[in-house]
Amino acid sequence: MPGENLSRDEARERAELLSVDGYEVALDVRSAIDAPGADAGGDGEKGAPRTFRSVTTIRFRAARPGAATFVDLIAPRVTAVSLNGTALDPAEVFDGARIALADLAAENVLVVDAQCAYSRTGEGLHRFVDPEDGEVYLYTQYEPADARRVFANFEQPDLKAPFHFEVTAPEGWTAWSNGAGERGADGVWRFAKTQPISTYITAVVAGPYHYETDLYTRTFDDGTVLEIPLGAMCRKGLARHFDADDVFLVTKQGLDFFHDRFDFPYPFGKYDQAFVPEYNIGAMENPGCVTFREEFIFRGKVTQAAYERRANVVLHEMAHMWFGDLVTMVWWDDLWLKESFADFMGSYAMVGATRFTNGWTTFANNRKAWAYRADQLPSTHPVTADIRDLEDAKLNFDGITYAKGASVLKQLVAYVGEDAFLEGSRRYFKRHAYGNTRLDDLLSALAETSGRDMAAWSRSWLQTSGVNSLAPQITYDSGDRITELSVVQDGETLRPHRVAVGLYRREGTELVRYASAEVDVDGARTAVPELAGSERPAFVLVNDEDLTYCKIRFDEGSLSTLRAHLGDVTDPLARALCWSALWNLTRDALMPARDFVDLVLRFAGRESDIGVLQMLHAWARTALVHYAAPQWRAEGGRLLAEGALRELRQAEPGSEHQLAWARFFGSVADSAADLQLLKGLLDGTAKIDGLDVDQELRWSFLEPLAAHGVADEAALAAELARDDTASGTRHHVRCLAARPSAAVKDQAWAQVVESDELSNALVEATISGFVQSGQRELLAPYAPKYFEAIERVWRERTIQIGMDVVSGLFPSLQGDAARVAAEEWLGARGDAAPALRRLVLEAHDDLSRALSAQRCDAAAAPPEGA
Repeated sequence: MPGENLSRDEARERAELLSVDGYEVALDVRSAIDAPGADAGGDGEKGAPRTFRSVTTIRFRAARPGAATFVDLIAPRVTAVSLNGTALDPAEVFDGARIALADLAAENVLVVDAQCAYSRTGEGLHRFVDPEDGEVYLYTQYEPADARRVFANFEQPDLKAPFHFEVTAPEGWTAWSNGAGERGADGVWRFAKTQPISTYITAVVAGPYHYETDLYTRTFDDGTVLEIPLGAMCRKGLARHFDADDVFLVTKQGLDFFHDRFDFPYPFGKYDQAFVPEYNIGAMENPGCVTFREEFIFRGKVTQAAYERRANVVLHEMAHMWFGDLVTMVWWDDLWLKESFADFMGSYAMVGATRFTNGWTTFANNRKAWAYRADQLPSTHPVTADIRDLEDAKLNFDGITYAKGASVLKQLVAYVGEDAFLEGSRRYFKRHAYGNTRLDDLLSALAETSGRDMAAWSRSWLQTSGVNSLAPQITYDSGDRITELSVVQDGETLRPHRVAVGLYRREGTELVRYASAEVDVDGARTAVPELAGSERPAFVLVNDEDLTYCKIRFDEGSLSTLRAHLGDVTDPLARALCWSALWNLTRDALMPARDFVDLVLRFAGRESDIGVLQMLHAWARTALVHYAAPQWRAEGGRLLAEGALRELRQAEPGSEHQLAWARFFGSVADSAADLQLLKGLLDGTAKIDGLDVDQELRWSFLEPLAAHGVADEAALAAELARDDTASGTRHHVRCLAARPSAAVKDQAWAQVVESDELSNALVEATISGFVQSGQRELLAPYAPKYFEAIERVWRERTIQIGMDVVSGLFPSLQGDAARVAAEEWLGARGDAAPALRRLVLEAHDDLSRALSAQRCDAAAAPPEGA
């Protein structure tokens, strides 16, 4: 739509002109439920989108009276517009995305009365109908710029203002927003005026939600008492699974932790947390009304890694109350000022305040893998990015902005010291509370508290892209003592790294650290004199303790030790770092995929950290599907399935490790015997001691059965009858699309690519089921269709659905043919939307990397006949 993609230049010009004093937003969402005789669209016209009334009053000032500007609004219809009491003709001033405003006064009052559309894509005001009981639930999701789908506003982060919301909802509903609210005698929910905040973190949640409450109390040193009402909500159908007590526990622990570190009391009154259906992301930091995907409410047995992940997200969003909500970036270039900090603080607080004290192990093994991938794509960018417009912004919620930025902050803490880092943060909050900042504002505070040259650090870490490799270089004397150990740095930009270098040796059956030294690596080669004279190690771990952001490489002796004894490394974090390094070698085509699979088969069963184990399962499957030579895939799949079943049978009955191996076995099961076992576990004719095949595990086993043609449509319908819920519906849709039939694939393709009838969650489920690694030939005809369709999809669908389709349906399983087709499309479609080109370019790069890894793996195959 013209004007929908706001540019940085337009935002800068508008910010120079305007100051916003406040918003009054009145929403009437009674149309969310069906009235007797209502038409399909609920808006008076057959097929029209279902709409709600949105009336917005904006009070703002203009620096240059007489100037012109625009207000953002994406809506099917504007009923009325008035500026300073003068009615404007909607047909003349509204183009579908913007309302033009001319001849501004020094002080202005704008009133916009519109019919806005409910969303089915998770963007704007999302409307969900629960198939279990027919109840309707609403929630908003705006980042980076979808508040304009709900009310008229100046949609950019630096035009902050106080907000006052009113919601007229159906009888029997409750409504929530950023401020505390209550229902008046007239049935209207009115909410307390907010502090000055950005449009993208305003929120409304409404419906017959199940709601639980608690209270956080904190007494500060000066005797001041802070009370924060806590709330947590979910759909009624999930209430029996909702462990709100654990959510409240982590919330209270986090509030204590951040109050201790930040010396700035939580500034937004109450603290509600809503777990909502069909959510596109993990969570959103709306102050006072945080939203989460409801998959964080666990319907079946899960491992502690799932609870740890939820705790991390709760604390990540809480950190945003200060980094992002209290102090907000001027424009999306400095998105890292909130996301990098929240990602770092999530793990920092989790380790420091909760039962999940091994959170840095998960960070090293999981989050940083996301960063390493993103930083090696052709679309890599500095942590501080060049964001030209909103489409750029949407794509930069990526592994660099989150996980690399968090890794860089962990390095910064090591570089300046924890105390200086926290004191710099405190000064930053106090100076810029309720305002907007840029990179230099934070760096100047940190320079004051640390005495370090933050400009030089920033140039190296925040304003350049790419990842360095650090490797040990060692010489020994005749007595097997180290004469010199140096750290060799590789990469386009050599950076300063504060690292620990650990030496490990065998003690009985264990590999343990016996010496360590911290050093400031600077340049191509840095000696570590403290380790000279040490006995020869079994292996050397550069970046021990995971202080910096780098790819770890090994010398030949260390790599040989790990190939034979990786499972003997006793320290969980060191072991996780070794696994991560070996995975990077595999991705970089320096280790054959079959060798990585062999390591998993030999040592994953001894992995104590459940999060690391589940990551190894994911990596092993990726190695098999994408990085293994085609000729070895069948053999590799057989080995993985045999190994998974062996570990499943040997795992402690009822343990989380047993559950993890059961899920992994289901994902790699391929032979008739494997599938028969899965079928038996479902119908009760087979049993593994201690394994509870609950509803979620049943769906996990049904997908491979459906993909292999063992579970037909009738079997899947019967399972849906057992689990006729929103979650069951998603699983059912995924399994239906997984079936090995040309007609099934045609239907799934049409539902996602040619139609917009499915909600965002069902689009995601259909794509997931459609792409099955064992169906490469069946999926081959869709490769050319993909390149014919993606520009139309990008043009006609919302950006979220466009991203899902373009990334999810890229024909990566078609190997070199897809690589050539992608290159041809990129060469011919230079005029395609830059964000679309970026997605295709990234997928092409992933495929090219996979093909290189396949060649590496093929070269490792034994000679024929050997």
